[in-house]
Amino acid sequence: MNLLAAYTDDGDRTVHGGPGNSPQIGHHHGAHERVRRGRLGEGNLAGLGHLLRFMLRRDRLWLPIWVIALSALTAHFANAIAVVMDSDSLQAMTAFSKNPVMALITGPGYGLDQVTIPRFIVGMYGVFLMIGAALMSILTVSRHTRAEEQTGRAELVRAGVTGRRTQLIAALALTVFMNLLLSAGMAAAFGFSQAEPDSWSATVLFTVGIGAVGCVFAAVTAVTVQLSAFARAASAMAGAVLALSFVLRGIGDMSHVSGGSLDWLSWLSPLGWSQQTASFTLDRWWPLLYSVGLFAVLVVVAVVLQSRRDLGAGIVAERLGRSQAGPLLSTSFGLALRLQASSLIWWSMSMLVMGVVFGSFTGPMDEGAAGMPPEILSIMGGRSGIVDGYLGYMALYFAIIVAAYAVIAAGGLRSEESSFHTEPVLATAVSRAGWLASWAVVTLFGAGWLMAMAGLGEGVGAAMSMDDWSLLWPTLLGHLAQAPSIWALLGFAYLLYGFAPRLMSLSWIVFGASAVLALFGGLMQLDDAILDLSLFTHIGQYPAQDLSAEAVLWLVGIAVVLVGAGMVGFRRRDLVTA
Repeated sequence: MNLLAAYTDDGDRTVHGGPGNSPQIGHHHGAHERVRRGRLGEGNLAGLGHLLRFMLRRDRLWLPIWVIALSALTAHFANAIAVVMDSDSLQAMTAFSKNPVMALITGPGYGLDQVTIPRFIVGMYGVFLMIGAALMSILTVSRHTRAEEQTGRAELVRAGVTGRRTQLIAALALTVFMNLLLSAGMAAAFGFSQAEPDSWSATVLFTVGIGAVGCVFAAVTAVTVQLSAFARAASAMAGAVLALSFVLRGIGDMSHVSGGSLDWLSWLSPLGWSQQTASFTLDRWWPLLYSVGLFAVLVVVAVVLQSRRDLGAGIVAERLGRSQAGPLLSTSFGLALRLQASSLIWWSMSMLVMGVVFGSFTGPMDEGAAGMPPEILSIMGGRSGIVDGYLGYMALYFAIIVAAYAVIAAGGLRSEESSFHTEPVLATAVSRAGWLASWAVVTLFGAGWLMAMAGLGEGVGAAMSMDDWSLLWPTLLGHLAQAPSIWALLGFAYLLYGFAPRLMSLSWIVFGASAVLALFGGLMQLDDAILDLSLFTHIGQYPAQDLSAEAVLWLVGIAVVLVGAGMVGFRRRDLVTA
């Protein structure tokens, strides 16, 4: 028997001499761990330094890409706003800062009543940088914990001179280190930009708040990876917590701006805590104590949960499957659907709820349009079309959120291959092209389905808010129309998978650049030639704008060609399991 089995239950199994001195597997709970501790003189964190150095080496590209990309995005925001916004344009934002819907999307708008460029950047763009830090942390912790257990590498690590908690604590330490680097990089990018912030302490407070959000969601993910046995499901649960945090913050901030009684909801969100520091206005450090406290509590919870489960298992037990697979599961499409079903369900619920929440504020948006500056009204379709403009803009907003799901889901195909799960599938009658096509169809359908859920939720919310059910169908259609943009991004991801799976992270760069140009390019008054580089600027924001059938056909065609090219590449290369 393979002696590695002695370590698969957190050190609770040990090897004893049996008849004829042959090794047998026993179950003297904790005996092996106590013997090993006594021999090594170390406890649950043995080998922490070695494992942390290994993780740093493994992430020698992942870490700098995230840090540099988000820092560069900060510099871009600061420099672009400093160039395109004159004093009159900034002052026009004063009335806009009091708009409830803008508070829902961006935050409470501290300091925008006497706006400066640093205050504008913190108030309008800070929450999006926080979301970027949160996504970085979620993916990093999941990658170094639950994904390692799925591939079996965690079992090999446990067989060495490492403690039971080492991998989890090392992953958290690495992620905290990434957020510290990110905070420093953003502070430098912002401080030396053309925005010329007048206070380094306020600049550091702003970027430390962003890093604090990242650390909190690292701890959230440390808990979710204990709950689920699958990395994608754990990441989806952490993403759902992020979405809930955004919604709570949004409702609370909208209530704060409109003088309502629900402003306390912002204090239930880690995003809200960092925004409540009010950099360049109030400069409060104490709200970050909530982030520190929650981080500590969640780390303790994660450690306790880890001690109560077996290696490779989750706290939430898997349901026993059928004795025989059903007809659908015997196909490659059925298997791909089964593997993605859990995360797709979580995302579906999140999109539906977020759609209803955002849609329910269509009425307040219509009422507050009179106070909007012309620059914003032009983006939203003008005063007469503010409702259609808002619904069309939210379709774009949801398309970007769903595109993040799509990139994560496409990356799951790479995870299946690196965890040695693809090889047994291909050993059957399933061809390489068939397996990639099945996975691609599920993700393409999933992206469209999520846009439908978001559109349905927002359409219902808008119809109830305006007491006009004729808004339901145009809203749903406007959201569905954005799906080809996501499909084109998926096509690029599968092209990379087919030819160079290790480069699939480049999909995030395309995603980030397209999202920034689509969301902020108009506000920054960028040329159309630059805006057209985004995947999300071609179809049109229906119902405010006419749909471009030509753009839809082009994007669908690009997606099909790229997926087909990825199939060709996958057929010609070897499987990559490292």
